Amino acid sequence: MENEEYEFWLSGPIEGVPDLLQPAAHALLQSERELKKYTADFPKELLWAKTAGRASVGFHMNHVTGVLDRMLTYAKGESLSDEQFTFLKQEGTFNLNTEVIYLQEQFSAKVEEAIGYFKTVPENSLTEERTVGRKKLPTTVIGLLFHAAEHSQRHIGQLLVTVSILQADIS
Repeated sequence: MENEEYEFWLSGPIEGVPDLLQPAAHALLQSERELKKYTADFPKELLWAKTAGRASVGFHMNHVTGVLDRMLTYAKGESLSDEQFTFLKQEGTFNLNTEVIYLQEQFSAKVEEAIGYFKTVPENSLTEERTVGRKKLPTTVIGLLFHAAEHSQRHIGQLLVTVSILQADIS
């Protein structure tokens, strides 16, 4: 059971997720919780605002969803679809009609999909070779899933800083 007093990694194992994927699952769930927390009252008018030459909050919210989606695709040994390439190209695109709640829900759905996928991955397949991108750069299933989790945590940290600066500017 989730206890928001603690970070996910201190809340026990996630049922059905292989032991070696528990850290990645915990990091993704922590990212989801923090994304919702940090953007709970964030005004949509500031979603695409940049500060100090850094990426916008909207970009970070789209990007964590897109990266997770792409890493899951590669982990399954598949190539990216045209839809995924389109999403990638539009991750930072200004759109004043975008609602914060939509971006939150989009990431939550992708995290739920990832946790569901983790539950289907046999531990003995984690070291299977995979490739990334058009250049077919080498990695493994666990490398992709760990990267998805680590990358989301990194961008949530960047999102927090951007949110903090933008909200301080309007206070």
